[in-house]
Amino acid sequence: MTSLSFRRARSEENKRQRAATIMEAARALALESGVASVTLTGLANRAGVHHSAVRRYFSSHKEVLLRLSTEGMAALAESVCTALGGSRERSPVEVGTILAGALVDAPLFCDLLGSHYVHFEHEVVIDQVREAQRVNQAAAMTIVEAIEQSAPQIDREGALDIVMSSFALAAMLWQFAHPPKGLEHDVRDEPGIPDDWDTDFGSTLTRLLTATCIGAAKRA
Repeated sequence: MTSLSFRRARSEENKRQRAATIMEAARALALESGVASVTLTGLANRAGVHHSAVRRYFSSHKEVLLRLSTEGMAALAESVCTALGGSRERSPVEVGTILAGALVDAPLFCDLLGSHYVHFEHEVVIDQVREAQRVNQAAAMTIVEAIEQSAPQIDREGALDIVMSSFALAAMLWQFAHPPKGLEHDVRDEPGIPDDWDTDFGSTLTRLLTATCIGAAKRA
């Protein structure tokens, strides 16, 4: 690391660039080795700054991850709303497939979901958490509205349940399908587990979300 790397950003533009560099470093680390492996020291090293510099821009590395999670939610909402857009009506199966596909295409967001409510919201300044909640809830509601508008068989209550279920399923299934290093193994090798038990993240998420959407439609 050169002395230039430690040079303090003084102008507002330089500060924005430094903060963006730290965010991208966190994104790269999380994609490479998982969200749980991201540490303050590792983040600082990847960004090319001293760890104290990270704290000049963010309260902790958990705040950086919280912001990545918020970005991921916005991107997911845009993807789903675009896919559900148009005048053609969507069936419950199509809604489930589109939701699952958008989540499968957002691996970092799925990984972040598993830590968002367990760690980030407990270890970040409360005002920042509240702002993230406000932004995330607004993004989630755009998905709810897109489901309502595109799938007449699903009412508002059903759309709310589908969106909540999609986040819960994606968070849990991602962690299950991507265990920590050293614990990787085929669960089907365990005694008593049937050979046809599908534990693939994408296909399992699609199957469960599709079933959720069908159930919500029947209830409406």
